[in-house]
Amino acid sequence: MAEGFVLWFTGLSGAGKTTLAKELEKELRRRGMRFVQRLDGDVVRQDLTRDLGFSKEDRDENIRRVTFVAELLSKNGVATTCSFISPYRKAREEARRRCHNFIEVYVECPLDTLIARDPKGLYKKALAGEITGFTGIDDPYEPPEDAEIVVHTGEESVEESVGKILAHLEAEGLIPSKVLTKEAE
Repeated sequence: MAEGFVLWFTGLSGAGKTTLAKELEKELRRRGMRFVQRLDGDVVRQDLTRDLGFSKEDRDENIRRVTFVAELLSKNGVATTCSFISPYRKAREEARRRCHNFIEVYVECPLDTLIARDPKGLYKKALAGEITGFTGIDDPYEPPEDAEIVVHTGEESVEESVGKILAHLEAEGLIPSKVLTKEAE
């Protein structure tokens, strides 16, 4: 069985965490990896953590539950991507401690770029005071201090960012270095 790992994408809303995780999932499948699972903040909140709000305690509990799932998957040979704002370092450090082959990916994007993009209209609402406790506006985001991978989605294309991630995974021997199959696109 292949070794599992956890790629933990962290960054502000709209930075591109989900986009990168989806593209990476496609590429891993093209390389013949059968056991790949994507855990996404929006999807997880619909089912696994729908009882939680957005207080610091609830955000920490959300990440604790996701960490539990990622830990199980990675220990059982699954390449696991986790796309969560996960604003607090302490919660991410706990995920790192518990998960097998944990790799933090900081999806960095300047706030002014995120406000201009605003795919869900959330920054506009937060800046207008319609949403409170919004990470990066009136709630803190603690950027990683030692992420294994940093991508700059305000400057890089999706392909460039995914290329950085793939190069790291290849260098660590966690994925095959060449495409083995064209299926699962």
